[in-house]
Amino acid sequence: MAPAVTEESTPPQLEEHRFPTLDDAIEHYIGEVTWSQILQITILSLAWFFDAQQTFIGIFTDAQPKWICKNSTDQNPCNSSAAATCTLPPDHSSTISTWSLQCSDPIITSLPSTAFFAGAMAGGLLLSPVSDSLLGRKQMLLLCCLLMSVAGAVSAASINIWMYSCLRFISGVGRSMNGGSVLVHSAELVGKKWRPKVGVFGFVLFALGFLSLPLIAFLLRRNSWRFIYLSTCVPCILYCLILQLFVEESPRWLFIKNRKKEFAETLLRISSPERRRRTSATDLSDTINWELVDQQSQETMNFYSSIKILLQEKFVRRRLLLISAACFNIGLAYYGLPFSLGRLSLNLYLGVVINALMEFPGSLFTFLAVGKLDRRISIFGFSAVSGAFGIATAVVRNKWLQIGFEIAAFTTAVAVWDLILIYCLELFPTCVRNTAMTAARLTVNLGGAIFQVVAAVGGRNKFASFGAAGAAIFSCGVLVYWLPETRGRRWNDLIQEEHLRYQSR
Repeated sequence: MAPAVTEESTPPQLEEHRFPTLDDAIEHYIGEVTWSQILQITILSLAWFFDAQQTFIGIFTDAQPKWICKNSTDQNPCNSSAAATCTLPPDHSSTISTWSLQCSDPIITSLPSTAFFAGAMAGGLLLSPVSDSLLGRKQMLLLCCLLMSVAGAVSAASINIWMYSCLRFISGVGRSMNGGSVLVHSAELVGKKWRPKVGVFGFVLFALGFLSLPLIAFLLRRNSWRFIYLSTCVPCILYCLILQLFVEESPRWLFIKNRKKEFAETLLRISSPERRRRTSATDLSDTINWELVDQQSQETMNFYSSIKILLQEKFVRRRLLLISAACFNIGLAYYGLPFSLGRLSLNLYLGVVINALMEFPGSLFTFLAVGKLDRRISIFGFSAVSGAFGIATAVVRNKWLQIGFEIAAFTTAVAVWDLILIYCLELFPTCVRNTAMTAARLTVNLGGAIFQVVAAVGGRNKFASFGAAGAAIFSCGVLVYWLPETRGRRWNDLIQEEHLRYQSR
């Protein structure tokens, strides 16, 4: 009589054959979320928190000081007739008063913020292909967070506007890759069911980071602006240590780099304890189909191979151009719509809180739509609503109704931006995903910069600001019509796999 076969003595059948694709292996080993994955995604997403702080910190550190003028009908303190009757708050209130720039040319006073966003664009162009081709997701995020936070901390020791602007540029270079790297890395650590949802967690932390700034600035309002930098940058430096110790590299990136042993060991460490007990790294590696990777490994080791793929493959290039055009239009609305709050007689801290709070309902809309609606339908729907409210803001005359329409337009624009980022993740294979994601974020920043020119040329004309933003966000929904639907489909890792899918349509 044959001995009874217990569950423990039965060899796992699924691990004995090769998985057709990496996506099948990912679903098998880490498709069900474990506490290890939750911890790592939480740590990764915290980078969004610090990213928001460094992006918007200039609202407080570079604020124009409020002059106190008495016995003068001329309230322009830079006018010689009013200068004798006007006084300033203590010189530690902002960089403007510290270096006596109150009456300087606006180009000089806006130089630090301009340098920061210029650094973000330069860093994106230089570093995004390095993440896909050489450093990987984890090391790129670690490098950029360190660069951003160290440059920010050193900014507190700046002795003039020129040194300060140079450090803001360096900080911008570091900030350029944070959001995209976090979104890509988090999605590559989980299975298909959770990929869109982990991104929403990062969006919420971005809003919390934005919301933390007015609290920090208010608590430090009687201290130098330099303490605001130290209080936001020192925790980020400590965060980098936690990131290095507790977060694994993306198994998908290790796969396309043909690093078989590291891939298998990483995938096992992320998987459940039961999987680790039943499977060795060698056995796991044997279940993976490495043929396409072996053929492509030499090419993908090139420094700028991801740029080469994006430019050479016609269908990939077309997707990148369309998604970049859509993101440019989002930038016009995302950075343009909130600026009218600055025209109201609102306290600076309250104005920033209102802007930050508007991010939360947008992220909630994204969370509700991402699992139930197709990407193109949801993006078009929110774009249409945002565009309608934006144009309505330019038409109505009632002040409070205008503010309400603007808030509604911005909230839905946040949802469009979040959905576009998730859509971009799904459009491109692993070998170029981070590069494409960074290109999308760069064009959003470019759209925001262009909007300032449009608004300046239009002056007080509402149609030049709200109308332009509304029309731009509406056109975003039209542009995605020409892109393929991606909801629920398998992720590809190599360009050959994506090419085969494109040809089989």
